[in-house]
Amino acid sequence: MAVTSKIDGPLWPVKGIRFAAVAAGVRYANRADLVLFELTPGASVAAVFTRNAFCAAPVQVARQHWQGSTCRYLLVNTGNANAGTGPQGLEDARACCAVVARSATEREGVAVDDSQVLPFSTGVIGQRLPVATIVAGIPAAFAALVEDDWIAAARGIMTTDTRPKAVSRRVAFSSGETVTITGIAKGAGMLKPNMATMLAFVFTDARVEAQSLQVMLNQITNESFNRITVDGDTSTNDACLLVATGVSGVEISPNRQPDHDDFVSNLRAVFLTLATELIRDAEGATKFVTVIVEGGASSDECLAVAYAIAESPLVKTALFASDPNWGRILAAIGRAGLKELNIDRLTIDLGETRLVENGGLAASYTEEAGQTEMDREEITVTVNLARGTSKEIVWTSDLSQDYVRINADYRS
Repeated sequence: MAVTSKIDGPLWPVKGIRFAAVAAGVRYANRADLVLFELTPGASVAAVFTRNAFCAAPVQVARQHWQGSTCRYLLVNTGNANAGTGPQGLEDARACCAVVARSATEREGVAVDDSQVLPFSTGVIGQRLPVATIVAGIPAAFAALVEDDWIAAARGIMTTDTRPKAVSRRVAFSSGETVTITGIAKGAGMLKPNMATMLAFVFTDARVEAQSLQVMLNQITNESFNRITVDGDTSTNDACLLVATGVSGVEISPNRQPDHDDFVSNLRAVFLTLATELIRDAEGATKFVTVIVEGGASSDECLAVAYAIAESPLVKTALFASDPNWGRILAAIGRAGLKELNIDRLTIDLGETRLVENGGLAASYTEEAGQTEMDREEITVTVNLARGTSKEIVWTSDLSQDYVRINADYRS
């Protein structure tokens, strides 16, 4: 069961981007599992990747290609992570890139180098990538390239997701110029991003210099995908790309105000929507939970408290049961490692209901009020540490029997 989606509205094409999703049979028959993106020549590409030390072969190859060349194609497969596969995994990822480059060269009549192709994989860890299967699907992907079918692309990168995640925004400037931002993402479990999410691809037709685009991505990723957690596990295959094709001709730079800030604001909204949609569709989720920690001495200590709450199995199971067991929240805060925490000063609120003050249960609290808050599909936990001005927000889900079932049966 997933929490109600907050995505609506049209999904607009982005000038300079074509894509296709095809069923190659990587793991399952008759399921879209191979997605190819074609980027217009000269597009700026910013990227962030997982910091998991066991990063997958496609992450290593994609990072290397991204740093050393101009990107023209992105190749994404589901069903197989190509992680924990050693040197063979690297060879397999590069082999897929080579076929895409060769096919593009034949079609365009202009040489496309292997290094201009970035590979991405998601799925089961520790199994060799079925290169022959993927290679066989590449011609069909090239033949199916279109400018406008984002839902198909979003479905094509799904694994345990129950629905596609895609969102679009059009930004109209005072000059009358307009740019488009459209993004897709996937992820439902093994989700505590560290520099990225499981897989996310965001595109705009604005013209943004590569270094500025990377600054935007780093900052916005830190405020969105790096503030969500389902289970505290960082994937081996996390990757997030931001592509600016420049085809609209509208330049975005810090020297062009207020258009720059307006663009960044809309870009941030796209990232936040995609990030929170991952939580709404978390494996087995029935609750969408916002954890706000304010009044901290630093961002780091706010995050320490927020993640202690968001990743506590006891808190998460209480959320699933709609049980206002506030003592579990209190205990999570207490073990977050804050030095000299004055528990008599902090407060804890559940929605509009005060749970804790003066070191214990708030005098105004009633079990009925707590139950009303916990019965909601969307729950907010607010902690005020009363020791500074820092504030952080983390989004998470509850922990249900379905989460256990999905992950217990994942390889079957």
